[in-house]
Amino acid sequence: MEDKLNELKRAMNSTTHEGRHFTELQKNKIRHTVHNPVETKRPSPFIIFSMTTVAICLIVFFVSTELLLKQNGSITGSPNTWRVHHDYKENNKALFSIIPDPELHAGKPYGYIFSFKESFDTFKGKDLSIKAVHKKTGQRIEVLSPQRITKPSPGYSSLQRFTANFQVPYSGIWRYEVYLDDKAYGNVVVSVAEKEEGGLVKLPEDIPDYVRESDFNQINWDRKATTFGPNMIGNENKSGIIGADMPSLSGQKWMWHLWDTEASDLTVVGYHRESGTVHPILNNGESWTIPLGGENNGADVHAPSSVMIPERGEWAFVLYTNGELFDVVVLEIDE
Repeated sequence: MEDKLNELKRAMNSTTHEGRHFTELQKNKIRHTVHNPVETKRPSPFIIFSMTTVAICLIVFFVSTELLLKQNGSITGSPNTWRVHHDYKENNKALFSIIPDPELHAGKPYGYIFSFKESFDTFKGKDLSIKAVHKKTGQRIEVLSPQRITKPSPGYSSLQRFTANFQVPYSGIWRYEVYLDDKAYGNVVVSVAEKEEGGLVKLPEDIPDYVRESDFNQINWDRKATTFGPNMIGNENKSGIIGADMPSLSGQKWMWHLWDTEASDLTVVGYHRESGTVHPILNNGESWTIPLGGENNGADVHAPSSVMIPERGEWAFVLYTNGELFDVVVLEIDE
């Protein structure tokens, strides 16, 4: 047995195992590592909890945001929302399409034909409205106020030829959103060209010479008239009308009130947004200007008048005192 061990030793010494292979320093490091193994550090429970909480909150946020948008009837569309398209589909089924005027330009009213594909039961008795959203500025405006649907398009079984006439103020990409009873129904995207040269509002020949075309291009349609004081509607502390809280197409009496002025006359110019036309409305549509009287209902000057509104829609009543632009009252005339 002893002879075999000596032979094995001689054989190993004759190979790479011959001699000393580890220094004392190396041996000490090996012994330290064996007796003190390196522990892998795990994240603290607090860090794990924090990261998990953040991940859950992000998931809940995105899911709840999507549900909220759907509940509020907002149309956000697909990633291609701003891609120009004239038809709207759901599950590869067309719900409606639009035919815009081929000469479509900003700042001028144009006619649109909406062709809805679903049966008339989908629309009957509901209010249909249209909002326009501008891609570049994000501005959202209502271009078609809610209209109660009571009958199909003439000659059709449903709304295959629903017409609308409106304008948008800027060129570029616009998304037209259709709503039924304030619930999102669908959208299309159109490209609107720049304003045409000389495309300003056309003024009647007999209108006072101090009324300028540019006055109508600067109308802020988002500044709607509000109700204040004793049944007065208009812009508080600037101009107000008694009798305009229930406007009618059949003619009525309006009492005009103005603040911070001692003017002696009032000119009222009616501008119809949908058609882009200008009209006199005072004295049943026969006059542009009426005299102003003294104080009344807290206003500095006032004037009674009869008015005639030619057609329904959104109107801007542009007021001038003593030949200068004074204020603009924006009203919706429905009846």
